Amino acid sequence: MKVKTRDRILETSLALFNTVGEPNVTTLLISDELNISPGNLYYHFKSKGDIVCELFDRFEEELSDLITVPEDVDISLDQQGIFLHLLFEAVTRYRFLYQDLVNVLSRYDNLQVRFRRLLRKKETAFRTICTSLERQGMMNISQQELDALCEQLTLTICYWVSYDSLSHLDDRESVDPGRGVFQMMHLLAPYLGEDERLQAQAMSLDYF
Repeated sequence: MKVKTRDRILETSLALFNTVGEPNVTTLLISDELNISPGNLYYHFKSKGDIVCELFDRFEEELSDLITVPEDVDISLDQQGIFLHLLFEAVTRYRFLYQDLVNVLSRYDNLQVRFRRLLRKKETAFRTICTSLERQGMMNISQQELDALCEQLTLTICYWVSYDSLSHLDDRESVDPGRGVFQMMHLLAPYLGEDERLQAQAMSLDYF
């Protein structure tokens, strides 16, 4: 099936934003990469900002579905591991948003409120998962520790891409989301019961 020009523009823009950085990409570069005229691109998107906003729409929809965790469900460690895996995959797909987060949001202030809303949803998802593990007797954690842990998990998912990129600034395509999952599992491990901690540590080795 033939891919629509609009979708090709979005896919190519996302790839360019991720690999060379969103500030370094122009609509002319995007049209050159696609081998279409600037006028053709302008027919679909009036500006680079419109492209960024539509990509954010897609990211927001994908992430919102993922981080909507039911509060009344018993969540296993395996499910928690899958959740972290999918979460880091989604962030990696749209990593241009996170590589220079503050500057991106300062240029597109209409995204700031929406991104903060996603931050709160991420923290709520982590809290729901931890509360489920505690309810099942797999985690022992005080309220103060839970607050700090959920904030640390949210911080890690937001800034892992930037941190990971520091080790290969000359190659923006070399991103290892698995290392992020590994770190998250070890942030959780100290609060788990002995058996669960050993299981979490064993699971984390798959991402080392």
